[in-house]
Amino acid sequence: MRRSVVRRVVTSNVTIGVVVMGLLGWAMVEVEFGEAKPPPISADGALSANEALLLVQANDMDPLVADAVAAAKKRAYIAEQKAKEAARKKKEWYRKNKAKIDAKLAQEKLAAMPNPTSEQNLAAGEKLNAAKGWAGCWESLKILWTKESNWNERADNPWSDAYGIPQALPGSKMATAGPNWQFNAATQIVWGLSYIGARYGDPCKAWAFWQRNHWY
Repeated sequence: MRRSVVRRVVTSNVTIGVVVMGLLGWAMVEVEFGEAKPPPISADGALSANEALLLVQANDMDPLVADAVAAAKKRAYIAEQKAKEAARKKKEWYRKNKAKIDAKLAQEKLAAMPNPTSEQNLAAGEKLNAAKGWAGCWESLKILWTKESNWNERADNPWSDAYGIPQALPGSKMATAGPNWQFNAATQIVWGLSYIGARYGDPCKAWAFWQRNHWY
């Protein structure tokens, strides 16, 4: 008798309804207070259909949060486009002004180099000229390069690209005597003596030519 009564109570609709409502209430409490957590994503990302549904439902984003994210992304995009445009303009400006910039940097570098006097350059010229075997033509070389540059290793002809003590044309030709041709008097003198030897034979003949033509 007692068992049949218990069976009727357990299987009655009212009892079943109470149990179901209790379970639903427990689930709502678990979700409300964050105790019922979605399944973790495994390393290989494998999820069952129910797990996937629970996962996406548990991660619904509030529209206000989504709007804030979208606004941040828009600001980031606009900032990126402005930065790219600024970089493009800077690159274009540099391309157009590269020659001027390089010339200014070269000038600043040159200004920082030692600048010997004409007398010091003359002394170096006399020694190098004698080493070449042309001691007898020293006076001719002295006058020739005094006319050309006043023995200034940075003499720059405003009417041409002639440069330096021997007034090489263009000055960059002196790079064959050394990379420091722009500011080193000895390098310029060595190149100038080489030019005179190849073109005229010695400074005496070069000076004689200059007197007739005013160039050599």
